[in-house]
Parts: sequence; C-alpha cells; structure tokens
Amino acid sequence: MSTPLRVAVVGSGPAGIYASDLLVKSDVEVSIDLFERMPAPFGLIRYGVAPDHPRIKGIIRSLHNVLDKPEIRLIGNVEVGKDVTVDELRNFYDAIIFATGATADKDLPIPGHDLEGHYGAGQFVGFYDGNPDFTREWDLSAKQVAVVGVGNVALDIARILAKTGDELHVTEIPDNVYDNLTQNAAQEVHIFGRRGPAQAKFTPQELKELDHSDNIEVVVNPEDIDYDEASEQARRSSKSVDLVCQVLESYAMREPKGAPHKIFIHFFESPVEILGEDGKVTGFKTERTELDGNGSVRGTGQYTTWDVQAVYRAVGYRPEPVLGVPFDSKKSVMPNDNGHVLTEADGEIVPGLYTTGWIKRGPVGLIGNTKSDAKDTTAMLLEDHAAGKLSQAPERDAQAILNFLEEREIPITTWEGWANLDAAERAFGEAEGRERKKVVEWEDMIKHAHPEYEI
Repeated sequence: MSTPLRVAVVGSGPAGIYASDLLVKSDVEVSIDLFERMPAPFGLIRYGVAPDHPRIKGIIRSLHNVLDKPEIRLIGNVEVGKDVTVDELRNFYDAIIFATGATADKDLPIPGHDLEGHYGAGQFVGFYDGNPDFTREWDLSAKQVAVVGVGNVALDIARILAKTGDELHVTEIPDNVYDNLTQNAAQEVHIFGRRGPAQAKFTPQELKELDHSDNIEVVVNPEDIDYDEASEQARRSSKSVDLVCQVLESYAMREPKGAPHKIFIHFFESPVEILGEDGKVTGFKTERTELDGNGSVRGTGQYTTWDVQAVYRAVGYRPEPVLGVPFDSKKSVMPNDNGHVLTEADGEIVPGLYTTGWIKRGPVGLIGNTKSDAKDTTAMLLEDHAAGKLSQAPERDAQAILNFLEEREIPITTWEGWANLDAAERAFGEAEGRERKKVVEWEDMIKHAHPEYEI
C-alpha cells in the first residue's frame, strides 16, 4: 500500500501556504507539515503589514481556508536549522520547500549610517506590528523625519509616523505600541526618491490611502512632476504606473487642506549623507538628480540639507540563510533554478530541496508573484516525484516528527493552538471595543495557544 508524499514546508507566510495549497490540489496524495519559527502563523501578513490596513489583512481569511485542510498540519515554534536540522528533517520528509521570506533590512551605505536615530524599516515595522523579535520601546521624539525609499513600506512608515496614537488605537496594536505612539512628536515626514514619479514603486491604492486621515496632508512639489520618454513609455505600458503618476499629480496641483501633520514626497533627491552631532541624527543631505532620457537619473551637483532628527531607510528587505542550506550571499537568496535549491559551488540540484517566495527570488513583487512562484516550485516537485527522483524518507509515520520534537522538549504550537491564541487576542480587543489586540511576548503566545504547556 502506497503512503502519501511527505512534504515539509518551512515558513507559514503566503509563500509557504500557497505552495501547500497547490500540493493538496494536485492529483498526488500528500501529507504536509508546515513549519513556522514563530508561535503564530502567517509570516509577514501578521508581522509585516501595517495595522491600519484591514483590507490587506483580509488575506488571512483565505490563508485560513488553506490551513483548515486536513492534509496540512501546522508545527509552530520550531526553527529549522536550529531546533531541528535540515538533515534531520530528511528522515521524516520526501521533500522540503523553503519559504522563509525576508525580514532583515538592506543597508544604506552612506556616511552617517551608524548614527543613533537611523533605523531600518523592518525594525520599525517589527515594533509597531508587535513582533516578539523586536524592541518594545521606540524613540519617537523627532519632529522632522526622513524616510528613504518610494515603495509601499515607505508609505506605511510615513503614515504610521504621521497618524496620532488614538487613530491607531482602533487597530490591533498592543499596549506598548499605543503608549509609544501617544508620545510621537513627528509633525513632518519627508519621503525621498532618487528617481521620478514614473519610477516609484507605490501601488495606487496605497498612495491614495495615504491622505485619508484628517490629520495628514500629503504634499508634492509640482517641480518634481517630470517625465522623460522612458517614463512616458512606462506610463503607457502599465496602468498601475499611470495611476500612481495621476495620484501624485493630484497631490501636486491641489490646494492645501490645512492638516496638522505633513507628509512630503520628494522625487529626484539622492541620499548623500546622514548628518549628526554627538552621535545622533541632526540632518539629511541629498543631491538633486535629473532624468537622463532613459528613465534613469544623473546628479546635478545641487545639494540640499534637510532638518530632520531621524532617518528611516525603506530600501528593501534582505532574506537570511537557513543553516544547512546553500545561500547566495551576494544576491541574498537560495540559489535555485526557479524551484530546485542548487549548490553554491557548481549549481547542481540538491535532491529533495526546493524554494519559493522571497527567499527564492528576493523581496520584490506582490501576492500575485508569490502565487506564481509557488506554482513553478510545486510543479517541479511533483514532476520529480512522478519521475521517481525523490528518495522516500525512512520515518513515514506522521507522529514520528512530533515524538522527535517532544524528546527535544520543544513546545510546538499547532493549528488548534492558533485558534486558542486567535480567540484570546479577539477577547482582549473586544474588551476595548476593538476587533483584536495582539499578544506580543513569545512565551505569552505559547501559553495562550496551549495552556497545558509549562513554559
């Protein structure tokens, strides 16, 4: 009698869940264990989306439907590469898919990057999203703030800094985040992009929502609305790019609405230096750029110093390696052929190892790209299975991995445990007239998920 294809998926964000769903929907009988380092599932949907974005958070509902499937089992609070090695996992699974995402911040290699008051976007997102890996306190004493980058994360940071604590209290933010935000002194937030409006990576909806708060006024200098032939071509070939340009043009042309907090979006300003005194940020220096006709820019030699007391870099996330798995440190991805993990030295396929999502292609693209990634990866896995290229794991009983982790005294969290934690967070929120209030501390999450554990 044949047994199901045993697959471990490492990472329970959208990439890992989409891959699991595709395997379940295939013609192959599968048994999937979804490993998650955190005590709670959903990855960057839980810990990387701003709390005032319930529309995006709604993705969790569709992910819930996948994890409800009996072929998929959540094993949380387990770090692959640390609590259990990849070689050890091979004893229990025929194939392993890595969907570990990206949470580290890319660097901004300019003078002054080491000053106090210069932060990575991921650090701040981790704070306001209640990620237990990050600090519980945040210095929000800066009245003027610079945000480097023209993507949606930059918009999220600018919006959170420009809103009041009370505006955000209706969301799921935990008490420590609310307490910090009530002390926020920011009055001006300056977003800086090196190129022009047509090269911005905002999505139209995110850009429109930036101005929905009565406390926020978005300001764009009309002189920054400029296009060369390549920029015009980008507008003609992409509805999204054209809509972003239209929104930015509307901001540049309208009359001021007089809101107390200002978000300035600056284009054609390239970061040069973070200025400081006594080890702390006191300013930000940029060089004015201009379009070169090909959609890129060149410096003009004109410099501006901006009076800011904090600088946030939102220039992208960086995946980090998993111990025991090849990693391309230059590209910050697992080397792959669009699905198989490859060796670093000679690019040979590592049998039984696959990758999907940001750890596969880098931290770019939206949910649609993640689904496409998962489709390519799972197709390769299923082809290998059909061709007999996968070695059968010796330990095929689904209970075996649980016994192994229990022997190591690792208190795993399960899908049923998530339901307990979810109910607890909703109850905490309901007591304050909110939908949810997040539990932050790692051990508290485990206790709410599984009260029977002694942590």
